[in-house]
Amino acid sequence: MSAVPDPHAEPRRFLRALYDRAVERALPSHNLARWLPPPPPRGRTVVVGAGKAGGAMAAAIDALWPAEAPLSGLVITRYAHVPPAYKARPGRVEVVEASHPVPDAAGRAAAERIAQLVRGLTAHDLVVALVSGGGSALLSLPAAGLTLEDKQAVNKALLASGAAIDEMNCVRKHLSAIKGGRLAAMCAPARLVTLLISDVPGDDPAVVASGPTVPDPTTCADALAICRRYRLSLPAAALAGLESGAFETPKPGAPAFAGHEVHMIATPQQSLEAAAGLARAAGLQAHVLSDEVEGESREVGKVHAALARAVARRGTPFAKPCVLLSGGETTVTVRPRIAGQPAGRGGRAGEFLLGCAIALQGVDGIFVLAADTDGIDGIEANAGAIVTPDTLARAAAQGMKAAEFLDRNDAYSFFAALGDLVVPGPTFTNVNDFRALLVL
Repeated sequence: MSAVPDPHAEPRRFLRALYDRAVERALPSHNLARWLPPPPPRGRTVVVGAGKAGGAMAAAIDALWPAEAPLSGLVITRYAHVPPAYKARPGRVEVVEASHPVPDAAGRAAAERIAQLVRGLTAHDLVVALVSGGGSALLSLPAAGLTLEDKQAVNKALLASGAAIDEMNCVRKHLSAIKGGRLAAMCAPARLVTLLISDVPGDDPAVVASGPTVPDPTTCADALAICRRYRLSLPAAALAGLESGAFETPKPGAPAFAGHEVHMIATPQQSLEAAAGLARAAGLQAHVLSDEVEGESREVGKVHAALARAVARRGTPFAKPCVLLSGGETTVTVRPRIAGQPAGRGGRAGEFLLGCAIALQGVDGIFVLAADTDGIDGIEANAGAIVTPDTLARAAAQGMKAAEFLDRNDAYSFFAALGDLVVPGPTFTNVNDFRALLVL
């Protein structure tokens, strides 16, 4: 490991090093080996899965699986999220790219192929499911009577609603023919082992990628209540399926899950602890606040700013210099667009940072990085950005008001103009939000 940047002399580089360490801890190549089952003595091994880490997980299992043991399968990942080496020289597990966060025809076609691959297996066969965040959109096989266009419309509405990830995935799995435990039912009677990289608060396997291979404790009634809570307009077939219970998912105790193994190979908490260890190596106290932070991104930014101000001004609840770390998955409620106003660009990390910067008001000695561990904040090319004590002053010098950019959900444009974007490119993993506040 290279030398840790001095946080006092190079706060930006130091924060970026923390982010890089968190991402490194979550890479499939570092975590998958200990959880791999042995090849079955008589049957086939079929690998299936979906998620932003899917390409890297497929590459890892291909490298680790014995050369003499049969191995095949199909995994779906986001466009541009296949590791370059595996894309240049594919292995035994095929990787298909599809759209995220709104599903497309490529994802639907790949999901249909996965369903075909696991049908007709025997008790002698093994299925290894590689599941990571983003799989909800990538593994898109609409429930009976629904079209891809129906799923796209509901998905877009959910993303703009401000609903929490568990609420969104409750709806998604009930409108799917493959998520919410249905993929596990397709695999029976083969042995099933699921390897998960968590991107959700609480690390609930039923929420990660809408739980395609695990039991679903939620109901059609729950999904319907969420749609009504956020005033979502549903296609007629979706409404009928939820109201009648026709779209109900397999529940805990169903025979399809007998003997099923589920292993969490990387989690947000592990990545936060890795970043904390790097900070301590640089001589700072590091405090992991939580890996389960949820809520409206801009409001979470204000709360983090209040805590950092207390540390900077009063030395409470922590003494400075220190680093405050948090993870989880915040949400963004997209504001109605005003006529003539440019469309907003950005994601959760940028929105958090704008709220944080406005609340900090340039307090000296506080530097903040927020970024998504998959390398993409929303649909832009950046993972996040950095806030410094002079962020608002530099913006004002360019005639920019942070509050105006926040009002139109345009964090990307704000930080791009300042040259403060964090752009690592796709990281090939995903343990969701990463936030680090350096208080000197």
